[in-house]
Amino acid sequence: MRIVVAEDAALIRAGLIEVLTSAGHEVVGAVGDAEALESRVAALHEAGADPDLVMSDVRMPPGNADDGLRAAIRLRRRHPGLPVLLLSAYIGGRYLRQLVQDEAAHGGIGYLMKERVSHVREFLQSLDVIGMGGVVIDPDVLHSAFQRDRGDLPGGRLSKREREVLELMSQGLSNAQISERLVLSPQAVSKHIASTFQKMDLPPSEENRRVRAVLRWIRARPDGMPSQ
Repeated sequence: MRIVVAEDAALIRAGLIEVLTSAGHEVVGAVGDAEALESRVAALHEAGADPDLVMSDVRMPPGNADDGLRAAIRLRRRHPGLPVLLLSAYIGGRYLRQLVQDEAAHGGIGYLMKERVSHVREFLQSLDVIGMGGVVIDPDVLHSAFQRDRGDLPGGRLSKREREVLELMSQGLSNAQISERLVLSPQAVSKHIASTFQKMDLPPSEENRRVRAVLRWIRARPDGMPSQ
């Protein structure tokens, strides 16, 4: 994939570039602030060479607040379908909610803690899922969120097992991986997923139901995710 990296810490930025290039990806932009991120993506677009994915820290200059997040949201609006991976040192659930709030938004979405980058294989697998239009959310963020989840949805109440399956779906795991993790048969996993889709009013004709189920769950939460 052709990837733009936005990270203000030079050492972390260099480490990300090394991991990505070693895995065969092409880093087509490496910047240190949110404004430069938007400018780089705009320049690539004008040249007819849009990136396949944007990876950005949440907190970046010039404001050192949520500048990276806001830049990512603006980029997704300008370039529908652009996959975005946010990296953060904080379990900032409100940042994730802002990223997925736009129902019209398409394309892969990721929110990972920076420490996950050290798990290189898992990190690169997450990139592949996001690049193909999937969703990958850090397990720590999910764990905190699901602890507070009562399972209420417009179509019904999720069972404990359905919540567990949805949580693993949110981490980008396949049915086979969920089956192995929960020690369930593939048929049982498929049954729980189908039940979740039904309760979320996602018919078979709905495009990419796995992604929509995860995003719908996040958007539906009134106080949603952790507040850090």
